[in-house]
Amino acid sequence: MISAMAASSHRITFGPLVAAIDQGTSSTRFLVFNSKTAELLSHHQVEIKQSFPKEGWVEEDPKEILQSVYECMERTCEKLTQLNIDISNIKAIGVTNQRETTLVWDKETGEPLYNAIVWLDLRTQSTVESLINKTPGRNKNHLKHKTGLPISTYFSAVKLRWLMDNVDEVHEAVVSHRAMFGTVDSWLIWCLTGGKSGGVHCTDVTNASRTMLFNIHTMNWDPELCKYFGIPMEILPSVRSSSEIYGLMKSGALSGIPISGCLGDQSAALVGQMCFQDGQAKNTYGTGCFLLRNTGAKPVMSDHGLLTTVAYKLGRDKPACYALEGSVAIAGAVVRWLKDNLGIIGSSEELEKLAASVGTSYGCYFVPAFSGLYAPYWEPSARGIICGLTQFTNRSHLAFAALEAVCFQTREILDAMNQDSGIPLTQLQVDGGMTSNRLLMQLQADILCIPVVKPSMPETTALGAAMAAGAAEGVSVWSLSPEDLSEVTSEKFEPQINPEESEFRYARWKKAVEKSMNWETTQPVANGNGEISIFSSVPLGFYIMGSMLMLIGAKYIAGDN
Repeated sequence: MISAMAASSHRITFGPLVAAIDQGTSSTRFLVFNSKTAELLSHHQVEIKQSFPKEGWVEEDPKEILQSVYECMERTCEKLTQLNIDISNIKAIGVTNQRETTLVWDKETGEPLYNAIVWLDLRTQSTVESLINKTPGRNKNHLKHKTGLPISTYFSAVKLRWLMDNVDEVHEAVVSHRAMFGTVDSWLIWCLTGGKSGGVHCTDVTNASRTMLFNIHTMNWDPELCKYFGIPMEILPSVRSSSEIYGLMKSGALSGIPISGCLGDQSAALVGQMCFQDGQAKNTYGTGCFLLRNTGAKPVMSDHGLLTTVAYKLGRDKPACYALEGSVAIAGAVVRWLKDNLGIIGSSEELEKLAASVGTSYGCYFVPAFSGLYAPYWEPSARGIICGLTQFTNRSHLAFAALEAVCFQTREILDAMNQDSGIPLTQLQVDGGMTSNRLLMQLQADILCIPVVKPSMPETTALGAAMAAGAAEGVSVWSLSPEDLSEVTSEKFEPQINPEESEFRYARWKKAVEKSMNWETTQPVANGNGEISIFSSVPLGFYIMGSMLMLIGAKYIAGDN
């Protein structure tokens, strides 16, 4: 919310302002910060519709995404004007975005050729399985030495391959050299800097490192990786640093202002949390949950299921920094599922109240593996399960189990990170929308057995993008020197249960995770004679058995009459 009093009290002393576009999976925001104090002055947010055309498919409309950015910009500028803040003080704009989400558009018409395929989408599972089957020893880490990533449905290359194979418009545009590929940052920057009339087609190193087409050592698109996935390099955006002027805004109230920062959302949060030192880490609770630990100038490969990714490169001539990342697909998304799919809550605030009313899951465990399991398992065949139910279990216990699930998943990736680094974290810095849930934060401290530290200003992702934009050469209104960085006020949650209880609950959680594995397979199951059985599909088996029983029942009733 805007603090009118805070704004008016500083009105005279405002220096340069920096804005950030924060385009996330479930919403778009535009935020404006004071570059000298890092104070958030105003913002506006618009929710984004997700569509689920088939089971496991998740899409968003690229035009709606773009329109939401324009709407947030306009509304925020109106709010600033109402506060007597001159929008001409905005000196730069940064972009941060949901990563991996894949778009293809026509560079001549400027039109998207298909919906954006969201990072959570599972339609490429069969592609991934066939790619892994072709590798020596069926190794999902076959490309990890170059990419830092396992072969997974999560990353952009397999989504792009699917679009080229299954959407005629995309195939034709690629053949006729009209296609442009990009993640959300590339689509927005291209559109905002002119689109078909000279728009800049670029991405930054952090977003590029999530495609499986980028070599994290050479810091360039890799011809061998592109050949492996059959992707023509001409459709790829140019790769730039995370902090430099990419182009100027071409329309609206902010026309002429440079777009000079670009970071994938998790890298932006790392910057916004000021994790510039080797060993510093943060955990962001959004649609998914993402724990990143800065590993400095050298990429560190994980032995425990974590990703190696580019953390940031804050300037054309600055060195790249790397991070280890633990990615959890479903965190805040579980709240949306309980609200929209089950209808047992009306809001995220209600979830906290329900869970707090019982203070325990009463032995109920919820593994929300809606998109398979990400780190540390990378198991696309897993599916969501709720277990440990009794007649006593009610929706309040389920609400508590949903919050615990987020905390247990974080514990799994934190354990993996501690094993990889050999230096356990002594506290966890957190951010993201779900951190407003105080019960969740206390549960997290209890389950990790270490303090959880939450900054008073939770918009660290947008702050990171603004810092990168304001620090860019040619803008230089935001200093990233350690002595110039603002002091961050924060709240600390200390563990309140004994470690034995925490370990017991965690062990039960691990048992539930095992039950969720190998649930879904793209291969039809054969019966003992080697024939495909209709009953290998449980829903289909139930349907046929049910239909047969109904027919017998109908015949029986008809016979009585």
